[in-house]
Amino acid sequence: MDVILLEKTANLGNLGDRVTIKAGYGRNYLIPQGKAVAATPKKIAEFEARRAELEKQATEKLAAANARGEALSKLNIVITHKTGDEGRLFGSVGTQNIAEAISAAGVKVEKAEVRLPNGVIRNIGEYDVAINLHTDVVVTLPIKVAAE
Repeated sequence: MDVILLEKTANLGNLGDRVTIKAGYGRNYLIPQGKAVAATPKKIAEFEARRAELEKQATEKLAAANARGEALSKLNIVITHKTGDEGRLFGSVGTQNIAEAISAAGVKVEKAEVRLPNGVIRNIGEYDVAINLHTDVVVTLPIKVAAE
């Protein structure tokens, strides 16, 4: 299936790129999310007519993500959790807990934007957590997990 990307997509392409993808990925994710349109001659013409508008929207999204990144870099996040012996947590601290703590500190962050490549946090300590605000903006935020 050929599609035209309406925004920059990680591991796929930039705004306006015409890419060939599997039909299910396009039908079930990219097109319903508004990230792409089918590459028919009519849609190609519509895209070219709207290209300047879409590029302007993309730069505005990037500027907003950069502003959120600046605000995030100034935060100092401490999450308290119940612990047992040897600094192990009862349960774990996951993306939802981290997103809630950051949002409570004043910068709105969605759960899907928090990246924990090594899985959930199960011990007390300081961790560097990646916050993916935009495909071009990733902020590394130090998170401290402390005993309650």
